[in-house]
Amino acid sequence: MKVIVAITGASGAIYARQVLEILLNNKAVDRIALILSHHAPDVIKAEGITLPNDERITYYDNENMWASLASGSARWDAMIIVPASMGCVARVAAGVSRTLIERAADVMLKERRRLVVAVREAPYSLIHLRNMTTLTEAGAIVIPASPSFYFRPQSIEELCYNLSERIIEAAGIEVEHKEWGEEK
Repeated sequence: MKVIVAITGASGAIYARQVLEILLNNKAVDRIALILSHHAPDVIKAEGITLPNDERITYYDNENMWASLASGSARWDAMIIVPASMGCVARVAAGVSRTLIERAADVMLKERRRLVVAVREAPYSLIHLRNMTTLTEAGAIVIPASPSFYFRPQSIEELCYNLSERIIEAAGIEVEHKEWGEEK
């Protein structure tokens, strides 16, 4: 399986790191294309996150519209934008493809492939809600970066991990995890 992961400048780089780690630990995933927005490196650094380094990860320049990710003929299986800024959500919802992240997301929608958008914003404005509705109507899966507490997480890492697994599952990739109602 080939998966595109895009990281925008929204807060929540821990989710991006965990998603990459889960993908790398999944035998079904052969390749990962990684795109960082212009502001993503600053947010990653400010939040003290280190992204994994692995030969299956290929970095793509967000300004490179000639990259294979910009074409449906490249046949990537899924794309995850995590965390997704509301600016990115708005541009994808409007069909504006100024960067490789936006164009790759547009390709996933037009080719009817899995696009998962993990939004990180609070509160939502009416504009945000309408843009997320547009993406959902176009076939994307929108997941708010709202962690769950019923597993009684003992750390921020644990708190975020459950949501990171759900993001992967929304992309159509199986993840083994504890289900609701299971004992620890």
